[in-house]
Amino acid sequence: MIASITGTIEHVGLDRLVLRVGGVGLLVHTTPATAATHRAGTEASLATSLVVREDSLTLFGFGTAGEREMFETAQTVTGVGPRLALAILSVFSPVELAVAIGAGNITALTKVPGVGRKGAERLILELRDKVGMPSPADAAGLPTVVAHDRDQVVEALVGLGWTQKAAGDAVDKVAAADNAPTEVAALLRAALRELGR
Repeated sequence: MIASITGTIEHVGLDRLVLRVGGVGLLVHTTPATAATHRAGTEASLATSLVVREDSLTLFGFGTAGEREMFETAQTVTGVGPRLALAILSVFSPVELAVAIGAGNITALTKVPGVGRKGAERLILELRDKVGMPSPADAAGLPTVVAHDRDQVVEALVGLGWTQKAAGDAVDKVAAADNAPTEVAALLRAALRELGR
């Protein structure tokens, strides 16, 4: 297992880096956010996970050890391979993912390309006990759209007669505001005001 690498960046792609380590250029697959923080010609250190297949050795790199651990934990879910685990971490930070899983937020999880409703339910079922809920201090800075039980508010709006899309769009708009409500009831009221415009 290659747990970390340090070297000079030779190339930065959208979702990959090439690091020169000891005269060898290593291709490292990353999230777009990790790739965007690096520049060619600079030194970089990445926490890594080596995925061994019958026909390939693929190296995945992360800005923190916590991201690497979540990447490896996500792959314990049935049907989740390294590519999908990396896609999940491209959408969520480890803390955001833990909050979404802990809250059972299926709608948030289906925003990951390749994760449908059944996949989101499987992630929640199989990871809830493994990832636990982050501490309040870790979760404090999260966007409210992840921290809230968004599904509950959307379902309430659908029950009142709005379409799933209209309800979801209204909740997302309200939750993205700077002064977004922190209580589910307040989020519902704000979404109702948004839909009434």
